[in-house]
Amino acid sequence: MKVYLDPGHGGSDPGAQGNGIEEKDIVLDIARHLRDILTNDYDDVDVMMSRSNDRTKSLQARTDEANSWGADYYLSIHCNAFNGSAQGYEDYIHSSLSDSSQTAAYQDILHDEITDVNGLRNRGQKKANFHVLRETSMSALLTENGFIDNDHDAALLKSPSWRREVAQGHANGLARAFNLERKQEDDSGSIYRVIAGSFQSKSNAEERVDFLNSNGIDAFVDSITISGRTWYRVQAGAFSSRENAEDHLNTVKNAGIEDAYIIS
Repeated sequence: MKVYLDPGHGGSDPGAQGNGIEEKDIVLDIARHLRDILTNDYDDVDVMMSRSNDRTKSLQARTDEANSWGADYYLSIHCNAFNGSAQGYEDYIHSSLSDSSQTAAYQDILHDEITDVNGLRNRGQKKANFHVLRETSMSALLTENGFIDNDHDAALLKSPSWRREVAQGHANGLARAFNLERKQEDDSGSIYRVIAGSFQSKSNAEERVDFLNSNGIDAFVDSITISGRTWYRVQAGAFSSRENAEDHLNTVKNAGIEDAYIIS
């Protein structure tokens, strides 16, 4: 499975702006987290990004690269702006496609998974003649993750834990749409995950993520169902080496999270 991730804009093109933030920075952060989730958590997924830093790249260069690489799916990540009062999430496939097309079926799944976690008003599934949807030779979706000039949406966009959760929603959609299998083992053995707490309250898990981020430790919230109950687990790293996982566990504990542990 080859996924081409396209964080919109970049470099001299900031995209939408508002509330002291720029679209190019927000979507790049979401895309980076999505790349890490896909490559760390799933088997047989190759990810190429149109940009992994703040640089200018034309729309034509992006679609040409995805087509030449032979991507199986093109996912373009954006956020919106309008008049300050509009808010919410929406996504797009190309206007020429029918509702019964395979691309529309993928849209149904990703839309469901993303709106399940993002806390934004659901503006629905749409179609448009955008370049990245028209000029790609594979199924493509463009997501608009909130309105940067709306106070409610911008407060979420500014949150590192929210951006990680939105990335997880995109990953959940891709995993479901393409039947991706979670990693169990690689050539080195098991995958060792550092868990920095497990909570029944999502807000408590998000507070833990914010605390870790403030201490320079990358983390995100992942949900798991046990005996019919949903738990919100804070993951602070995944490693193929037990030794590396234990080193990172010590870092997490030294930051004050005494109840952190490793699962494999």
